[in-house]
Amino acid sequence: MKPLLLFSLLAVFSTLAFAGRDFYGILGVPRDASMKDIKKAYRQLAVQFHPDKNKDDPQASAKFQDIGAAYEVLSDEEKRQAYDRFGEDGINKQQHHNANDVFASMFGGSFFGHQHQGQRDTPRGHDVPIDLHVALEHLYMGRFVELLRSKAVRQAAEGTRQCNCRQEMRTTMIGQGRFQMMQVQVCDNCPNVRLVTESHEMELEIEPGTPDGFELVFPGEGEPHMDGDHGDLKIRIRTEAHARFHRVGDALYTNMTITLRDALLGFSSSITHLDGHTVPVVRTGVTSPGTRLVLDNEGMPRHRAPADQRGPLFITIDVLFPAHVSEPANLERVLGQHSHQSHYNGHEARFVPIAQQ
Repeated sequence: MKPLLLFSLLAVFSTLAFAGRDFYGILGVPRDASMKDIKKAYRQLAVQFHPDKNKDDPQASAKFQDIGAAYEVLSDEEKRQAYDRFGEDGINKQQHHNANDVFASMFGGSFFGHQHQGQRDTPRGHDVPIDLHVALEHLYMGRFVELLRSKAVRQAAEGTRQCNCRQEMRTTMIGQGRFQMMQVQVCDNCPNVRLVTESHEMELEIEPGTPDGFELVFPGEGEPHMDGDHGDLKIRIRTEAHARFHRVGDALYTNMTITLRDALLGFSSSITHLDGHTVPVVRTGVTSPGTRLVLDNEGMPRHRAPADQRGPLFITIDVLFPAHVSEPANLERVLGQHSHQSHYNGHEARFVPIAQQ
């Protein structure tokens, strides 16, 4: 009976020690999961249950809060060790951040790009804007980018300093019934600090279809303020020029050169897309120079939309003419055409045929 009683008591104590939410279960990872697996699970679940994406699901917000709390604890080695020993009750709940702040630190801003901000009662440092040039292939398929961020942070130093300086109006009596008002600067005495440079790794996600100029905002990663908060780091996505494709919004544009024989008789060809898949291009009959083929759903992914939603791909046909003709008389007979020219306003006339592939 004693061993059985001891086992029962241990089970009760174990249940009490780990009272609270199962953070590993919330993220769907084992207790020995690596940091990489924890980050990967959080990314997928945070996007899946973000309230901005699930406005019709009243439970999505609660799930999102649980996911953020789980990631905040399990991504911090010290908090994770405390949680493994004592459960959620062993974590100082006052240290938990808002789930939107956790999301912003991982993805940069909120789900639709607008930054979650509360009211600021303290001054803040300058924001740091950075342009990040990204290859078109990575904007098409998506990619995770690791950055080494070096920034100035406050560190305690000896002595005191003037801080929270402000302008106040002072009234002084200069005689009977006479007063003088003047503006003076008033400061508080604060513990002294100094600025030191610290470096840490950051990871940001280039989502499929991220638009050119899209801004990822990382709160608190900007310049420091001696009496307030850090500014934000704002990373703007810039699209690198590509050798074969040009992007305009969700559409992709490319050109294909064919021979005169192909232009007259038709052809069957293909182009290699940004992710390596093959797009067939087939034409029968005559194809005029400048013909623009439209291939629906072969353009860029629509940002933060279902994976099967993509823009169009436009293929402009260029015709390679021979350098010389050996038998012009026979060619005129075969073509069945005589010399003819016309003069018109090319800017206004819709003379370029558009074909649906």
